[in-house]
Amino acid sequence: MKKAVRNLAFLCCLLPALLQAQTGIFRGYVRHAESDEPIPYCTVYLLETGKGAVSDENGFFSINRLPEGTHQVRISCVGYDSLRFSIKLQNGDIIQHTYHLQSSVRRLGAAVVTAERLANATEVRAAVQYVAPKQITQLPSVGGIPDLAQYLQVLPGIVSTGDQGGQLYVRGGTPIQNKAMLDGMTIYNPFHSIGLFSIFDTDILRDADIYTAGFNAEYGGRTSSVMDIRTRNGNKKRFGGKVDASTFGAKIMLEGPLRKPHTTLASNISFITSLKGSYLEQTSRLLYPYANKDGLPFSYFDGYGKISIETSETNHIHVFGFSFNDRVRYPEIADYHWNSWGTGANFLMIPSQSEQVIDGTLAYSNYRMGLEEAHEFGRSSSISDFTFATNFTYHLGHNSFKYGFDLTGTWVNYDYTNALGVDGSQQTFNSEIALYTKYKWKLPHWIIEPGLRIDNYASQNATSFEPRFAAKFLANSWMRFKMAGGLYSQNLISATSDQDVVNLFYGFLTVPETGRLSGRNLRNSLQKGQHLVGGAEFDLGKYLLANLEVYFKNFSQLTNTNRYQMFESDDEFLLETGKSYGGDLSLKYDHDRLYLWVVYSLNWVKRNDGNIIYRTHFDRRHNLNATASYRWGKNQRWGADLRWNYGSGFPFTLTKAFYPLVSNLDDLHTDILTTNETLGIALDDLNQGQMPSYHRLDMNLSRTFVHSEHARSEIGIGATNLYNYANIFYVSRKTNEKIYQLPFLWSLHWNLKF
Repeated sequence: MKKAVRNLAFLCCLLPALLQAQTGIFRGYVRHAESDEPIPYCTVYLLETGKGAVSDENGFFSINRLPEGTHQVRISCVGYDSLRFSIKLQNGDIIQHTYHLQSSVRRLGAAVVTAERLANATEVRAAVQYVAPKQITQLPSVGGIPDLAQYLQVLPGIVSTGDQGGQLYVRGGTPIQNKAMLDGMTIYNPFHSIGLFSIFDTDILRDADIYTAGFNAEYGGRTSSVMDIRTRNGNKKRFGGKVDASTFGAKIMLEGPLRKPHTTLASNISFITSLKGSYLEQTSRLLYPYANKDGLPFSYFDGYGKISIETSETNHIHVFGFSFNDRVRYPEIADYHWNSWGTGANFLMIPSQSEQVIDGTLAYSNYRMGLEEAHEFGRSSSISDFTFATNFTYHLGHNSFKYGFDLTGTWVNYDYTNALGVDGSQQTFNSEIALYTKYKWKLPHWIIEPGLRIDNYASQNATSFEPRFAAKFLANSWMRFKMAGGLYSQNLISATSDQDVVNLFYGFLTVPETGRLSGRNLRNSLQKGQHLVGGAEFDLGKYLLANLEVYFKNFSQLTNTNRYQMFESDDEFLLETGKSYGGDLSLKYDHDRLYLWVVYSLNWVKRNDGNIIYRTHFDRRHNLNATASYRWGKNQRWGADLRWNYGSGFPFTLTKAFYPLVSNLDDLHTDILTTNETLGIALDDLNQGQMPSYHRLDMNLSRTFVHSEHARSEIGIGATNLYNYANIFYVSRKTNEKIYQLPFLWSLHWNLKF
């Protein structure tokens, strides 16, 4: 094992040197002229040679092996005025500069579709969605504040538990199998209990990559999906911000320079900060008494801050911190709450005489949650971790070579007593170290991305070799075929209760260190999965895109809490396997004032615990989302947005009977006639029942006012669950008391951007 790691590290260091050319290199950044923010997916094209590159998420591009002489360069990007200039290269020169693009005065129709087509032609993008803030704002914003949580729910392959609960299931994976990253830091719960809102402020997001399967070697530690979310830097040229207020909640975002550069090469410091919270618990008593006379019991408060330091064009340091808090309280039924905080830094560095880009993250975070239910034992869990990761990327025109490593340490605490009084608590520390490498190779009709990740789990004394692969075939100018797959592993598991009709609580556990589960001897207890994804992209005319994907996830080794445990001497865990498969079809139309997006998903999710084969509680067979957005009036200042969602019912376990349970028979002298009894529950076969179907219609109507060059405001009215359909949220197992998802809720909102 050690020899293999040394060989891989040596290869990672040697290969870039072999790739270096002795001819000239032209590289630089593409940024917004007003805010100095990076602009991704811009084309940089040399007219005489035909060589070119596309800027990455940092706005960086590099074109190597250029002959000496004068070259005409054109930089173009959808929504910006093109830039044209010349450069003069001598043999061995490296020319680097930052180029600023002005926003296009003339609005370009189908901007999102055109940018997406460019990305489709240069990236594999199998089972991945690139998300920009503009796309989020094109959907109906519940409460008038656009949010990533609402956008994720319409993506192919993602199933939401509804308005409340805040859980997303991605192509058969549970929330613990989904990795959420914010600026390189792992976030353990990115969604609030009121599932309309995430912890992320849309106005500070730069972009996000949402991988629903088949992600490549730079990501690890999860067996289902990855959300890689990045925030933008504060405006380096002027102070500004945004204030939002609605009947659901409010927020404020501020940004600006702390130190302005006096020349283009001087250092600068900027900041961006955001505070947002919900006061729905208070306003609902006055505005929505029909929903709950005591008010809708949801509250959250989020804060995020970031300072960006650029010592030069090629050296950037960003320091950030956050605090996210959430609570939902139903008196005499359930009290669920969590809080998360963290701090960290990431950096970007480009050596002056190299094609190499170096970036990394150093961060620490802590997450705690708890659930107290009437007549039940309380449950609580916490997890904290530190992360150190470094990546090395070589941009070679349309090709690139990337490698890196990451080190993670995780402390896990879980406090739980099951219905039979058996203590299932756990406290552990685990460390993981990983090495990875991948190469993107662009051919005339192919894009090929092989990769390899090596994960070492110290607590398991195990090393996992995980090959990854992705490829795309560009059949012609309007049709492309793609595929991706690989092996995946993780050390974390979650603890849920089969007695929950709707699952709110996900306690964190690590897989047991024992090599024996369910009567089988194992090399290790890691969670293991294998992915295979295939699909096709079609440009159906100038403004219509279609995407079809089919997938198969084989979870060959899953460790779960032992639902059959009756005594403390019984095994706490059991071994499961699972399969998830299905397909998605999406159609996207974007032209001038009209934006339409329809997504249909068909899925099957099953588990086998050695005794039974059962459907998971998140096995939603059919899921359909239809969204529409239309703009009209002078400068398109009026806007209307609609979204309709339908989902077939979730499985759940029916209650067979109740019986008196005496759980404290500690010896033969206990008098069963005087011992207090508790209520025992006899359950039917696992997840043989089915909840009713879920569907909901949301709308939003808005009007924008322009006050000056930088100041504009918006007012709007919206409605959630427009036809007031009664969707189930929670059912008390013992009392059969039902709590429903959100009823019809109207909302007013106002914002001011300055």
